[in-house]
Amino acid sequence: MNIIISNTSSKPLYQQIFNQVSAQIIKGELEPGTMLPPIRTVAKELHISVITVKKAWEELERLGFIDTMVGRGCSIADLTPDVLQTKLENILNEKMKIDIAYYKELGLSLEQVVEILSKYYDEG
Repeated sequence: MNIIISNTSSKPLYQQIFNQVSAQIIKGELEPGTMLPPIRTVAKELHISVITVKKAWEELERLGFIDTMVGRGCSIADLTPDVLQTKLENILNEKMKIDIAYYKELGLSLEQVVEILSKYYDEG
């Protein structure tokens, strides 16, 4: 598991952690059954609060990416490719609804949004 946080990002730290871990799960980089490091260990390595990591772990559990076993820790949930695809689509839909509503508030047309998206997508 590889997590890189940015203190200059507008995203909260727990969201950065959630995004990176869930992406690694969806891409198959973290396999089902893999134990996650303890919350305190991650907090210490990232030099952040235990509460921040706990919030990320809780979000991962709430959305079914990880399982928590009392006294044993957290592990990657055993998810089928179809379930992972559904989770990916749900995350994408949720994020896009928020972003598209904002773009509409800015008065951008669909064509403008697609043009800007294409530009940044090609750069990445």
